Amino acid sequence: MTFIKTIDIDQAEGIVKNEYDKGIRRSGRVFNILKIMSQSPSALKEAMRLYLAIMFGESKLSRAQREMIATVVSQVNHCKY
Repeated sequence: MTFIKTIDIDQAEGIVKNEYDKGIRRSGRVFNILKIMSQSPSALKEAMRLYLAIMFGESKLSRAQREMIATVVSQVNHCKY
């Protein structure tokens, strides 16, 4: 199995800590996808900004429709996320 070095929650500082804290507020935990991006804080911050814009920003699609699309794409890609 591949190993990717990540920053643990208790070691996080700055942007990474801020994004981890927001993840905990959103879902009660820090998902591995956030931890994987922890080595590049600016990429983590921008990826989360993009995700929030796509999932919660103004759109003709409802929130439920966006979640359904994300679920189907994840299933097709055999992805747990």
